[in-house]
Amino acid sequence: MNVKPLADRILLRRIEEKETVRGGIIIPDTAKEKPQEGEVVAVGPGRVTEDGKRIAMEVKKGDRVLMGKYSGTDVKIDGTEYVILREDDVLGILAAEK
Repeated sequence: MNVKPLADRILLRRIEEKETVRGGIIIPDTAKEKPQEGEVVAVGPGRVTEDGKRIAMEVKKGDRVLMGKYSGTDVKIDGTEYVILREDDVLGILAAEK
């Protein structure tokens, strides 16, 4: 894959939550909610202010982030689904478990 997001945009892959079945009820894929967690695949160079200064991105490739349920634009690249969103749409960066 050779995609480079522009400005303050981020390309990420949604991380599917582990499915747990309680009481033998299986939820079909069409009724499941979109995951709100994703892994950053690529980031843009950052936003440019009105005076021409570039503000660096806080997220980096490989970070696990939380995003809004309906934020971003879904795209399919080489058969894999990704989401492109602005850095402002990222709710937080998940700390790595130790």
